[in-house]
Amino acid sequence: MNKKSFTLLELLTVIVIIGVLSTLGINQFRAAREMALQREAVANVRLIAAAERISRMETGAFAACTCTTAANCIAATGCNTLLRLQLNTTNWDYSVTVTATNFVVTAVRGTCTYTYNFSTDAISVSAGCSYHPPS
Repeated sequence: MNKKSFTLLELLTVIVIIGVLSTLGINQFRAAREMALQREAVANVRLIAAAERISRMETGAFAACTCTTAANCIAATGCNTLLRLQLNTTNWDYSVTVTATNFVVTAVRGTCTYTYNFSTDAISVSAGCSYHPPS
């Protein structure tokens, strides 16, 4: 008798192999996605810092603002309004605290925090972040 079908053992072997490969692929995808999100935060922190410098040149003072929801980003005290930006709050919460001579930009998401300090012109990184930007 000549049967042309797969045995149960062969089917289970294929299913196990596909499961292992998909698990590895999903983990790699998550790591790549997290790295991209952290790079987005660093880029936006630098963008906010540049906008703060421009704001000071135009108005003579730094602008304190927050951008944690779409509503407060475009509010009168929001970063998008005061600094003429188009920040997206889907992934990160941004805030800017100011003094007469300094400003600090913070991007927060979960346990990861990026902080830019104007006086040191450097970005500090919390322990929860896997991406560390070059100096």
